[in-house]
Amino acid sequence: MLPIISPHGHTDPKWFADNEAFGNPAELLLIPDHYVLRMLYSQGISMQELGVAPIAGGHVEKDPRKVWKTFAEHYYLFRGTPSHMWLNYVFSQAFGIDVQLDASTADHYFDLIDSALKMDEYKPRALFDRFNIEVISTTESPLDDLRYHKKVAASDWSGRVISAFRPDPVVDPEFEGFRQNIARLSEITGESCKNFASYLAALANRRAYFKSTGVTSTDHGHPTAATADLSAKDAEALFQKVCYGEYSAKDAELFRAQMLTEMARMSIEDGLVMQLHPGSYRNHNPSLFQQFGRDKGADIPMQTEFVNALKPLLNKFGNDPRFTLILFTLDETVYSRELAPLAGHYPAIKLGPSWWFHDSPEGMRRFREQVTETAGFYNTVGFNDDTRAFLSIPARHDLARRMDCHFLSTLVSQHRLDEDAAQELAHDLAYGLAKKAYKL
Repeated sequence: MLPIISPHGHTDPKWFADNEAFGNPAELLLIPDHYVLRMLYSQGISMQELGVAPIAGGHVEKDPRKVWKTFAEHYYLFRGTPSHMWLNYVFSQAFGIDVQLDASTADHYFDLIDSALKMDEYKPRALFDRFNIEVISTTESPLDDLRYHKKVAASDWSGRVISAFRPDPVVDPEFEGFRQNIARLSEITGESCKNFASYLAALANRRAYFKSTGVTSTDHGHPTAATADLSAKDAEALFQKVCYGEYSAKDAELFRAQMLTEMARMSIEDGLVMQLHPGSYRNHNPSLFQQFGRDKGADIPMQTEFVNALKPLLNKFGNDPRFTLILFTLDETVYSRELAPLAGHYPAIKLGPSWWFHDSPEGMRRFREQVTETAGFYNTVGFNDDTRAFLSIPARHDLARRMDCHFLSTLVSQHRLDEDAAQELAHDLAYGLAKKAYKL
């Protein structure tokens, strides 16, 4: 079995640094998983019933067993979804449970999992080794000091846990606390951030710091794929407006667009691979966001355009062999029309795998069917799990490997691919492409 390369995700580095036992089944498997939360919320189950506390305080169910029972009573809602597959894999493969989860088995599940989590073999580092993970990347803000990554690196454990540089809090004027974040960026870098040049210097400073800890990639969660190439004068004026003046939503979008191009330039300079995850209308439910914050299942896919949006950036850097831009999308309509042709031409562009709402059997199959004829396999980057749900990582990679092998076997059966090539591709899609693309 090939090791798992997990080049982009959202697990907590503190888990691996401190290596403390996970708290309880609800805390580990339910509360952090926005896939689970969104389905239950859609059926009228409140966040408080699921153990998610309001930001401002107030009632929340604090008994993890009661939270778990609520989940178990409604587990049937997940039938046919990827979450159902992943959770069933975790229950059977990680914990050896051989009965279905429902109201009648809720206590059995809770007791068995809760007991297992108290054992050393279920601590984060032991599970990391058991899952045969070669490397895992978390995602942190430029304002993070990466203390937990440093603690892992200084330990006698051989597991490799690195971060990815996610600058959204300091490059998106509409990100909550943006101006306070800029002030903090200035403080920790010693750059004034009073003009565009010093602001860019501060970002370069943080990128260098992240790279010094083993980071190989950046990640950008912009609403769209828009890029821009403003003059120095116009960029300075826009910076002053979004950081210190009055600005509009259009100004914010233009600033994000300019910053993608600036980040691409920096990637050529420092060698960090650049990832772009556009097309999500984040926090679509404002009431939920105000009460509970981000990542509670209220992010919704949007139509996304790439050909014109990326043109300014590609005009400058699309032909540079030192630059790698990995593109993801939640808009499947652009696979064959835009993304595959772009990746099939520009040396800088690679295509990330089916993401978020589409990392399902059907989504993975649609991705391969629509991009392969134009982009081939080697302009894609294998699979990444992009998850907070640590125990589901083996399940997700197992599914991706099975779906890729199914696609390859179809090509072989149709005499469109010979068996030796299919075997090489199976290895590359599971392991080699991600390792190469992310410089791991």
